[in-house]
Amino acid sequence: MKKIIITIDGYSSCGKSTLAKQLAKKLGYTYIDSGAMYRAVTLYFIQNRIDWLSHEAVATALKDIHLDFVINSLTGLGEMYLNNENVEHLIREMVVAEKVSEVAAVKEVRDFAVAQQKKMGVRKGIVMDGRDIGTVVFPHGELKIFMTADIEIRVQRRFKELYEKNKHITLDEVKHNLELRDYIDANREISPLRKAEDAIILDNSHLNLEDQLDLVMQWVEDAIMAHS
Repeated sequence: MKKIIITIDGYSSCGKSTLAKQLAKKLGYTYIDSGAMYRAVTLYFIQNRIDWLSHEAVATALKDIHLDFVINSLTGLGEMYLNNENVEHLIREMVVAEKVSEVAAVKEVRDFAVAQQKKMGVRKGIVMDGRDIGTVVFPHGELKIFMTADIEIRVQRRFKELYEKNKHITLDEVKHNLELRDYIDANREISPLRKAEDAIILDNSHLNLEDQLDLVMQWVEDAIMAHS
């Protein structure tokens, strides 16, 4: 069966990565977490005290950054490696979440990440989620999905995820972080978050994971048929 590129864009905490992983597993495709790449760069900048407002400092730092996805033999999923170190858990910390939208808005960082992402899509058969995958990275992708959900539902989802790691986190902190990230993502000069003209909107505010997957699998079948 013909392999296609599936892009999933949308707001934070809409379940983009969850859906992308489900699709990749169901289809036997490769899942690429573009957000993990930006988080890893952000982690490096924080750890090494890189001033991401300085174009010169960013350009120099990027030369020392090597990113890779390594398959975890137990889960079958790719995990983020930064300079040969597994940072999958570190990049999910709040300190990274609070800064990743700022770092991802830096032109040099986006150029760096997008160039790597484009290479990953050459063979097709991939599912990639992020903010500009359908508009910038793969504008000719065969199936583009734009995910959204009510803000209060997104806050609850994100809070539940973070509370398991940090019992001191509050709902207000999570809501403030999401609203700030939404604003930065949608208003940055470089590759702002927006729906591709040919993307299908998926509002999963009231969909469970099983129903969501069934719906999207139908879209996948339609896209494969249309491009065969």
